[in-house]
Amino acid sequence: MTSLVFPAAIPFAVPTSRWDDAHAAALNPQELLLYRSNLLGSDLTVTNFGGGNTSAKLTGTDPLSGEAVEVLWVKGSGGDIGSMKLDGFSTLYQAKLLGLGVHYAGPDDDDKMVGYLPHCTFNLNGRAASIDTPLHSLLPFAHVDHVHPDAIIALAASSTGEAATKEIWGGKIGWLPWKRPGYTLGVMLRDYVAANPGVEGVMMAGHGIICWADSAKACYEHTVELIADAAKYLNAKQAGAPAFGGQAVAPNPDRAAIAADLMPRLRGMMTGARRKLGHYSDDAQALEFVGSVDFERLAALGTSCPDHFLRTKIAPLTLDPARLTDDAYLAQQIADYRVMYAAYYDRCKRANSPAMRDANPVVVLVPGVGRITFATDRATARLAGEFYGNAINVMRGAEAIGDYIALDEQEAFDIEYWLLEEAKLQRMPAPKPMVGRIAFVTGGAGGIGAATAARFLKEGGCVMLADRDADAVEAVRAGFAQQFGRDVVRAVVCDVTDEAQVKAAFDACAREFGGLDILVANAGIASSAGIEDTTVALWRKNYDVLAEGYFLTARAAWPLMKRMAEQGGTSMVFIGSKNGVAAAAGASAYASAKAAANHLARCLALEGAPVGIRVNVVNPDAVIRGSRIWDGDWRKERAGTHGIDPGAELEAHYRNRSMLKRDVLPEDIAEAVYFLGSEASAKSTGNMINVDAGNVQAFTR
Repeated sequence: MTSLVFPAAIPFAVPTSRWDDAHAAALNPQELLLYRSNLLGSDLTVTNFGGGNTSAKLTGTDPLSGEAVEVLWVKGSGGDIGSMKLDGFSTLYQAKLLGLGVHYAGPDDDDKMVGYLPHCTFNLNGRAASIDTPLHSLLPFAHVDHVHPDAIIALAASSTGEAATKEIWGGKIGWLPWKRPGYTLGVMLRDYVAANPGVEGVMMAGHGIICWADSAKACYEHTVELIADAAKYLNAKQAGAPAFGGQAVAPNPDRAAIAADLMPRLRGMMTGARRKLGHYSDDAQALEFVGSVDFERLAALGTSCPDHFLRTKIAPLTLDPARLTDDAYLAQQIADYRVMYAAYYDRCKRANSPAMRDANPVVVLVPGVGRITFATDRATARLAGEFYGNAINVMRGAEAIGDYIALDEQEAFDIEYWLLEEAKLQRMPAPKPMVGRIAFVTGGAGGIGAATAARFLKEGGCVMLADRDADAVEAVRAGFAQQFGRDVVRAVVCDVTDEAQVKAAFDACAREFGGLDILVANAGIASSAGIEDTTVALWRKNYDVLAEGYFLTARAAWPLMKRMAEQGGTSMVFIGSKNGVAAAAGASAYASAKAAANHLARCLALEGAPVGIRVNVVNPDAVIRGSRIWDGDWRKERAGTHGIDPGAELEAHYRNRSMLKRDVLPEDIAEAVYFLGSEASAKSTGNMINVDAGNVQAFTR
């Protein structure tokens, strides 16, 4: 990577309208609301993932009375306005929502008011209403948008934010002091607008902006224009000046390698109920911030917007780039962070607060290297990084016009440990068994490799696919990304006989996911030739891939995997062969190389036990369907050895040769690999499992 230089602050992106009149003309009122919402949410200059909410007050037919009634369509709890569908909206009787005022006696009733929202549901809609519903229902406007883009939050989190709001919009946009989301904030908005009938929107300190219009298009364009106004204002204020006091530490040109080394070590030290997954970013915003003069001062303040804070904790962990190779230093820093977090919990907890959650840091910042985030699933780790990136932008803008103001500690705690949030967490389904686990699969584009990867992905794991065929492995990755989500699968081109490529592949796994829990050594070839026809080149080719290739991948994985010894250990699985146990005529190079790999696994099982690395072998036989090896010369060679046709007759030959008379498929091998890679086999090492439909010659003894 090349070094970056930041002579001046990075400017805010200025959004423009993307409304398409031709597209909108064919939409009904509900679809127009969705179109508007998707346009806003899919533009990261307008709002961040999962952030913001939109609404429209539309006419609906009461299913009981048949009468026309006013219905509030508002983004429901959870979800993302950029990707949601119509079922992501809550629908509520507007008259009933307005009638809830009789139950409200003041700010202490905020949580109680949430309990009334389900009683206002229209047409039995199962989408739960969000805490922000009163912000929309109590305003007397047909269309309402509430977003919190970086440029807006920068104003909302600055000591001069209120003055800047007046300067930018000349009184057309109002200002409210910080108040936690809920019914009281909705009442404050309603009363402010009633007292200031000319306002076109309101800035809410720490929150963002809320605005309105009479139509979906007008509301969308009004929102975009307000954000553009804020971005242009901040860009003018910071033009030509360095951000955060200027640069103190330049981006390190070796930062990718540093991150690959650092992340597994940090992950191994973050002990807890569940393993962590990592996400690394060295984007310009992160490097500008962590390398700045004001970095430590601002990082210690934490974030401002509730959306940012909920995903990034009270403050990040900052590390000295000169001490990253010192494990004792890293362990002490993490221990100190846990102590800091526990003290914060003790200072702020209330009588009914939930028990303290995981005290490990979410965000780790390193000058010259960038931003690393950890969470118990990969998407959450990535989103935490993106939200802290938003927070960096906010700090830069806020400091350009005044002093950055973070969320008050007690307010932050009350949001993090809000009983309503706790109830939402308790309703979430239990995680799948492989969530938090990282598997590296060589030969990942082949039949067994892809089936194995799919098995781990199905159970919530993350997978790095490695294969020397760039096009094939990318095609498999793309398919899995569509099926299981883009966060959990990556691909790397790797020839397991090339030491440099192997190291680079495992570095990529560490950087993409944070470390390694499961290695599946599967990359292979096959050849069939009598001893007199076995050339030295053919012999060496088999041993290069099947023996030395397994050695190189195991050796590269070893330092990553032993980092997890204190968290239950890790698992290596070698894909062996029936021929590694039972002699095969006309395949001495292949069979003996497989036998060497099998014995290597036993040696590694001895060496790995003290550091928590289990090593086992799965021995397949005749996995013909879906196999790239059997699609090549091996099929013809083995058919020739047995004097049969290489087509269906060959499959029948191997099926009938087995004791169970059954075909062995890639998915069958994947099941055995999954067992050995999972906690179900936590007390098994040095073992072989034959998946060959029964072959007496291959019985282990």
